[in-house]
Amino acid sequence: MKRSAAILGLGILIASASALGSPAGLKPFERGTWQGVLRGHAGRPTLVHFWGVTCGPCKVELPLLGKFAKDHPEIDVVTVSADLVPNLPAATQSMLDKAGLSSTENFIFNDGFVERLRFEIDPAWQGDIPRTMLISRDGIITTIEGSAEISDLEQWSAQQLSKH
Repeated sequence: MKRSAAILGLGILIASASALGSPAGLKPFERGTWQGVLRGHAGRPTLVHFWGVTCGPCKVELPLLGKFAKDHPEIDVVTVSADLVPNLPAATQSMLDKAGLSSTENFIFNDGFVERLRFEIDPAWQGDIPRTMLISRDGIITTIEGSAEISDLEQWSAQQLSKH
């Protein structure tokens, strides 16, 4: 009896520690997640932004995307922290909170084989960030490599809304 109570206690301790280690709003981006994102947002204009805590341009762009998301609630915004090393959940969540993006759908790469994840998203993607993918209602994907100009996002958003 004592042994099963000890095992149960250890299990609770481990679960608590792992819950503290990963913020509730940050989902793991693993094999198959990309298809789930596409299915989950099908028929809705969606902006998917790949970024990283160690990416200088991302630090400038993230707050601008936070404002864009707030100003355009009709556009689904998804972020994916795609840093190679280090990809720390606490630092990632902190940047999302400061940028005003904590209420959007947020992922963090959670696979030791990140090349597989990038290939699943776009076989030509070599891992450069920031990277933004604009997905129209009809599923057409436009990729912006490097920092996105907010004026381009505004124009794309207006096109998406005028089609509806």
